[in-house]
Amino acid sequence: MSVEAPRDLKTLPKAGKLTNISRNGNTSETQVENIDEYHEEKERENPILLVEPIHNEDCKVNSGVEVGTSEVEYIESENLEDVEDVDMSLKVWILVCEALNDVRRLCKFHREATLDILVNVISLVVKSLKSPRSAVCKTAIMTSADIFKAYCDSVVDLIDPLLVQLLLKSSQDKRFFCEAAEKALISMTTWVSPVLLLAKLQPYLKNKNPRIRAKASMCISRSAPHLGSDGIKAYGIEKLIQLAASQLSDKLPESREAARDQLLDLQNVYEKTLDMMPIDVSENPQINSWEHFCQSKLSPLSALAVLRVTNVAR
Repeated sequence: MSVEAPRDLKTLPKAGKLTNISRNGNTSETQVENIDEYHEEKERENPILLVEPIHNEDCKVNSGVEVGTSEVEYIESENLEDVEDVDMSLKVWILVCEALNDVRRLCKFHREATLDILVNVISLVVKSLKSPRSAVCKTAIMTSADIFKAYCDSVVDLIDPLLVQLLLKSSQDKRFFCEAAEKALISMTTWVSPVLLLAKLQPYLKNKNPRIRAKASMCISRSAPHLGSDGIKAYGIEKLIQLAASQLSDKLPESREAARDQLLDLQNVYEKTLDMMPIDVSENPQINSWEHFCQSKLSPLSALAVLRVTNVAR
C-alpha cells in the first residue's frame, strides 16, 4: 500500500503543466484521479522522502550516500556579474613563480623526472629571466642555480641562453637581481666541468659591455682552478695565461683583479711543475723560468704586464 504523498513535495507535477483546468480555478475529479495514479506509479519507482536530504561539510547526505559533483553553471550573458579582481596579470605571475619553485623541487628531489624535458624547462626559465616582473625574474635566477647543481655537465649544450641572461642580471645595479645572479654563476662554475665551461665563457671576454666582460673574467677565474694541476697542463697553461693577460688592461677593476688572481694561480702551478722535473732537464734553468715562459707565449706588452703583476704580488 503506497503512502499518499503531500502535495508540496518536489515530485508533484509542476502547476504549469496541468491542463484542462476549469475557469473557476478548480480541477475536475478526472484530473485528480490521474494525478493520484501518477504518484502511485512514481512511488514504486522512487520512494518519496518526507524530509529533504541534509548535506554535511563533506558533501554527503545523512544517509551516507555521496553526493555527485556539481554541474557547470551556464550563465546567460545578461546575468553575468562583474569580477572582483580585474588585475588578472597578478594571478598569472604568481602562478609562474609557483611553477618555477616546483621545478626547483623536482631538480632537488626528483632529478630524473625532468631530465627528458630539460630542454623545455630551460627554455621556460630563460623566458622567465626576461620577465619585467622582479619576483618572476629572481625566482628564475634561483631556479638556474638549482638546475646547474642538479644536472651539472648535462646542461652544457643548453647553457648559452641561461649564461647570457645571468651575466646581464649580475651586471645590473639592482642588488635584488645582482646578488642572486652572482650566486647562480658561482653554482655554474662549481658544478659544471671547467673543460666544458671555459669554452662557453671565452667569447664574453670580448663583449662590448665592460660589466659583462668583468663577470665572464670572474667566472673563468673561479672555474679554472677546478681543473687541478694535471687538468691545467692538459688544457694548456699557455691558453689560460693568454686569456688572463687579455683582461689585465680592461676598464673595470673587477676584471683586472680576476685576471690577476688567475695569473697567480697559474704561476704557482707552473713553478710546482718545474719542481717536479729532473734537475738535469736543462743545463740552463733560466730557459724554464716563469719569465721566459711568459715571454715565449705572449706578446712583449702582454708578457711585461703579466710579469709586473706576478712579481709585485711576491
